[in-house]
Amino acid sequence: MRACYFPLAVFANVLCLCQSYTLRSSVSWVVSSSDVVEDADLSEEVAPALLVDGAGLWKQSYPSTNVLGDAADSPGELEKPENENAAQLSSRLFSYRLEKVKKSGSGGSPPPHQETARTARYIAHYSDWGHVSTISTQDKIKGLPFGNIFSVSDGPLDNSTGVIYFYVTAMDYTVIDLESSPYASLTFSEAEGEFCRQMVYDPEDPRCARLTLTGKMVEVVPEELGFAKEAMFSRHPVMAKWPVGHKWFFMKLELIQVWLQDWIGGISLIPLEEYFKATPF
Repeated sequence: MRACYFPLAVFANVLCLCQSYTLRSSVSWVVSSSDVVEDADLSEEVAPALLVDGAGLWKQSYPSTNVLGDAADSPGELEKPENENAAQLSSRLFSYRLEKVKKSGSGGSPPPHQETARTARYIAHYSDWGHVSTISTQDKIKGLPFGNIFSVSDGPLDNSTGVIYFYVTAMDYTVIDLESSPYASLTFSEAEGEFCRQMVYDPEDPRCARLTLTGKMVEVVPEELGFAKEAMFSRHPVMAKWPVGHKWFFMKLELIQVWLQDWIGGISLIPLEEYFKATPF
């Protein structure tokens, strides 16, 4: 009789073990509220507490040197977040809400594609970031192209200049490259905004405009610092709270060439005079 009951006993034990597990669909997985960091108030007062070296932003690979300029000395290391939620929120730093700033690309529809200079200015003005290409000085890829993403501004939303400003640190690989060769290309895509998505244009579709500005990267002179600061901080307010220990400073791109593809049939090389004469509005 004991032999007959043995399989039933094993089956009962398996059932008991299975009760502690729940099968879930990988598509409709339900996440409990305790696993999610609630949408926090990332105001300008809260943001500095999240800017910690432990977040992995701008990790220093080289000694901090006066490469292309200097800034105020560091007042000391920032305090680390006091709780786990703050540490988790640090990974969402660049989701900082810009409620007081008009969204990129909200200046209306793009200009007609025939107006190439105006289209170039439109893209340059309403783009909040671009892709910078330099000639690398890194050991493994020395002399090869290297690309990096940078936040940019050509002026406050109501004052476009066509001159692209940057807020950078000498600890960045791209800035180190610029010390060796100051020339760079900055590429924008109209796919950053809503237009290409609304028109169902692939980013590589020539009707989804691409703009590449090539020139010399220079440090902003003291007389121009006030405007550069307004241009960058009005569009990227969180920058004003970035750690001063990284010795941030302002640069701009002195243009040599304006390259634009905004329609089928080829590209446009826009004379600098036409580019600066045009307006994006």
